[in-house]
Amino acid sequence: MVSAALLSAIAVGCFAAAARLRRAQWPFRGPYVAVIAWQALGLAWGVSTIGALLAFGLAPYGRGVIGGLGALAADAAAHGLSLAATAASPFGPAQVAAILLAFGLTLLLFCCLVASFVQVVRTRRRHRALLHLVGRDDPGVPGARILDHPAAAAYCLPGVLRSEVVISAGALEVLDSEELAAVIAHEHAHLRQRHDLVLLPFSSLKRAFPRLGTMREYYRTVSLLIEMCADDQARRERSARELATALMRFGERGATAPAGALAATADHTDVLARVRRLLQPGRGLSRAQSAAVLGSAALLMATTVSLWHLPM
Repeated sequence: MVSAALLSAIAVGCFAAAARLRRAQWPFRGPYVAVIAWQALGLAWGVSTIGALLAFGLAPYGRGVIGGLGALAADAAAHGLSLAATAASPFGPAQVAAILLAFGLTLLLFCCLVASFVQVVRTRRRHRALLHLVGRDDPGVPGARILDHPAAAAYCLPGVLRSEVVISAGALEVLDSEELAAVIAHEHAHLRQRHDLVLLPFSSLKRAFPRLGTMREYYRTVSLLIEMCADDQARRERSARELATALMRFGERGATAPAGALAATADHTDVLARVRRLLQPGRGLSRAQSAAVLGSAALLMATTVSLWHLPM
C-alpha cells in the first residue's frame, strides 16, 4: 500500500505542478526545456495514476505493480478471469474496481492516442489531395506550395515521406521577401523538429477528457511553447524583427489554418506574446537552470517507474 500512496501523491503533485507551470514566466525564456517539463509531467501523471490504481488493487499479492500483474496473469490463466477471488489471494470489491479502472484508463488513453493520430493522418491526406488540385508551385517561393486564397495564411502539413509548407496568395501580398523567408523558416522548423508528434499526446489527453477545461488550457500552453521553439529556430536563419513583422501582418489579415496543420499564427493573444518575445528578448535560461529542470524531469520519471517495482 506504500507504493499506492506514493504514486497517488505523485499524480496529485503532477496536477499541482502543471497548474503552476502554466502560470510561470520562465518557460518563455526556455521553451525547449519547458516542453520537456510538460512532457514529463503528462507522462508521469498517466503512469502514476494507473500505477496507484494497480498498486491498490494488486496489494493482496504483496509484489508491487509489476510483480502483481505477473501474478494476476498467472492466476487468470490458471483459474479464469474472476478477479473477485483467486486461488492465491482474495480481492475485495474496491480492489476489483481499482484494477478495472486502471485497465480502463489505460485503454482510454491508448485509444485516444490512436484516434488522434488516425484523425490527423486522414485530415492531412485529404488536404494534400486538395492541394494537389488547387495548389501551385512558384519559382519565387521555393519549398512551398501556393494556395490561391485572399486571406493571409502560412502553415505546414507534416508527413512521414512528404511534408508540405503552404503559403496563401494573400500572404504573398502582405509580406515582403524577407518576412516571407522568415515565415518559411519558421514552418520548416516545425517540420524538422516534428512538433506535430510533440503535440500528439496532449491532443489525445484533450480528447480523452473533453469536458476538463484544464486539459484544453494545457494543450494551448504547450502549443504556444512549440511556436516559440520554431520562432527561436527561425531566428537562427532570419532576423527576429522580420518574423515579428510577419506575425503582425498575419494578425491583420490572417486566416485559420486547417485541421492537422501547424500554423504560423493561431490565437491573437498568443501571437502578441510571441511578437513581444521576438522584439524584446530577455535572458534565456542559464545552464544551471536548464539542468535543474531537466534533472527534475528525469528524477520524476525515474521515481515513478521505480515505484512500479516496489514490492509493498
